Amino acid sequence: MVVFAGVLLLLNAVYNVIVWPRFWTRVAKDPRARDEQGRATRFLTVHAVLISFALLLAAVSAVAGIIVLTRG
Repeated sequence: MVVFAGVLLLLNAVYNVIVWPRFWTRVAKDPRARDEQGRATRFLTVHAVLISFALLLAAVSAVAGIIVLTRG
């Protein structure tokens, strides 16, 4: 069960690292991302925070997965 948990944590990390940066490129190109003066809108800011948090969780999952697999 410990190996399963470690692998699951690593898969979660890999998935997030693959998916979220691709999503960011779509969000950044969205017309709602910038106003008429080219400034970032709340749409872009909120998505930047969400994606940053998801990538932080991916890093934590990767570290936890490695710890679980090496100590388990």
